[in-house]
Amino acid sequence: MSDIADSAKRLLLGRPMRSDTLGHTLLPKRTALPVFASDALSSVAYAPDEILLTLSLAGITAVAVSPWVGLAVVVVLVTVVTSYRQNVRAYPSGGGDYEVATVNLGPNAGIGVASALLVDYVLTVAVSISSGAQYAASAIPALRGHEALLAVVIVIFLAVMNLRGVKESGTFFAIPVYLFMFSIGAMVLVGFLRNLTGSLAPAESADFTLVAQPGFDEGLTGLAGAFLLARAFASGCAALTGVEAISNGVPAFKKPKSRNAATTLGLLGLISATMMMSILFLASAIGVHYTEDPHTQMLDAGGVPLPADYVQHPVISQIAQSAFSGFTPAYLFVAAITGVILVLAANTAFNGFPVLGSILAKDGYLPRQLHNRGDRLAFSNGIVTLAVGAIVLILAFDAQVTRLIQLYIVGVFVSFTLSQLGMVKHWNRELRTAIDPRERARMKRSRVVNGFGLLMTGTVLVIVLITKFTHGAWIAILAMAVVFVLMQGIRKHYDRVRDELTLAVEDEGEARALPSRVHAIVLVSRMHKPTMRALAYARASRPSVLEAVTVGVEKDEAEELVARWAAMDIPVPLRVLDSPFREITRPILGYVRSIRRESPRDLVVVYIPEYVVGRWWEQLLHNQSALRLKGRLLFSPGVVVASVPWQLQSSVATDHDGLGPGSGSVPAPGGPTG
Repeated sequence: MSDIADSAKRLLLGRPMRSDTLGHTLLPKRTALPVFASDALSSVAYAPDEILLTLSLAGITAVAVSPWVGLAVVVVLVTVVTSYRQNVRAYPSGGGDYEVATVNLGPNAGIGVASALLVDYVLTVAVSISSGAQYAASAIPALRGHEALLAVVIVIFLAVMNLRGVKESGTFFAIPVYLFMFSIGAMVLVGFLRNLTGSLAPAESADFTLVAQPGFDEGLTGLAGAFLLARAFASGCAALTGVEAISNGVPAFKKPKSRNAATTLGLLGLISATMMMSILFLASAIGVHYTEDPHTQMLDAGGVPLPADYVQHPVISQIAQSAFSGFTPAYLFVAAITGVILVLAANTAFNGFPVLGSILAKDGYLPRQLHNRGDRLAFSNGIVTLAVGAIVLILAFDAQVTRLIQLYIVGVFVSFTLSQLGMVKHWNRELRTAIDPRERARMKRSRVVNGFGLLMTGTVLVIVLITKFTHGAWIAILAMAVVFVLMQGIRKHYDRVRDELTLAVEDEGEARALPSRVHAIVLVSRMHKPTMRALAYARASRPSVLEAVTVGVEKDEAEELVARWAAMDIPVPLRVLDSPFREITRPILGYVRSIRRESPRDLVVVYIPEYVVGRWWEQLLHNQSALRLKGRLLFSPGVVVASVPWQLQSSVATDHDGLGPGSGSVPAPGGPTG
């Protein structure tokens, strides 16, 4: 069975890679762009939708301001991208926002940023995959009602691909990302040309009338209107998610790492901003109307509510339908590749989360296992953890993007804001020691950029908290708080263990001192080959005291064992422990503790014979009392447990790879002999 599992693993993940080949897994800019920027690039597929969806609450006149809302989002996007270009140059180790905050604002700020990013990465996968599943369901009616199951399958597929290695997954996913950029570029170009010539067809929803919802009857005027504009702006800022992934993934770039990362960031900002504004302009030009509930918020040309079976297409689909009217294949291609890119957006998180998790594990804030690389030099445990977290969210929210999006972007703007504040403090510290005038001028310019970034991201964070808190953002904030407390607890545990195990000067003499005596105990259930091997092994270790111990659960069996022991003239005394309540573990623990009480400096070594079996079901057929006994003895100070293996024939037959099969314990002393 182990051979079958190993073959399946090799088929899915490929052959293990040597540690010295890590350099070959580094990414050039052409591959790094789709790997780390797919999340931010894909945001143009749903950020415009969220802006229009929110503004639609105020009726048809409010939709006209959507390009201006988009422009405000682009200003923040350009500011954040410019600021992060400073970050990757100043902190190229891959810690990103976490390192910036920790170094400049202290450990608590660093953990706060890390908890926000970890939660946001999980949400990125859940939102992106759920959105892609809904695109697929709108195109394939048979998938409707099964979006959550489809999303789970996609998450598992992405996890497997990333377990194969960063470079392999990046190469696989690069083509769809570039196809998406090409298709959106072509759609925008054709749309603008047809708009200039007056041949651009109106959107399928252009003739529908938006019905203002209660509280927004006067449009965007008054306090309610301002609040709605702020909420639309906050929803549109989802376009910024994923920008921070490049600063966390600098170590994955080829040299010069910082320069390549900064160039990739610049390309990401330019492409995302252009796509965002182009889509919103074309949506306004063709009269796209997009609502959360079209059946109650929109009326057809005759003033009648839309039928229950009406399917509302996403904004990009409506634009592509208008731009490529008369050429259906191009429209279908845009719709299909958009659905694909929404799925691949999660790949950014699959590259960012494991790297950040590895750094946090190295610093002691997450389990050490997250720092280990797998067979393919990827951080496998981090990838699996991310996939499990995303699947839980998808199932909990039934893959509904509208519900999940409310939890989104809170974490990323927490990290943005603290990172910008940290960079301002970084430049202040550097300016105190810088002497060269040109260097000081450069640092001052950088400080201005990060200061403006702090102002912008802090403002967005406040708006997001105010407008989205009651819509579900509180769940994300609660999750960040839980992760924060959990990481603090893990760090305290590791610190406590380190302090406990540290060898101080005054402890060296005690640590090097040998025990005064070694008291060896061989546990005996009956006379058989494993027992004789355990006795031979114990005698070979030359302990100060050696004895065999059995528990007299059944009086007749104990007497028979004593008789055979004497008949075989074994030169080791046999002690029978009384057990009036037919217990095995308690009498042995009591006897071992009595030896420790009488001679505290003695070391007690307990030898337990152990079967080694070759089939999983054989494990179930043998008494597991000895396993429980081993577990209890491990918590006894001054006691060492030694397992003496005896390979059954089935284990020899299945041990093809030399790694050894599974094992099952021999019945505990006095236990059943089956």
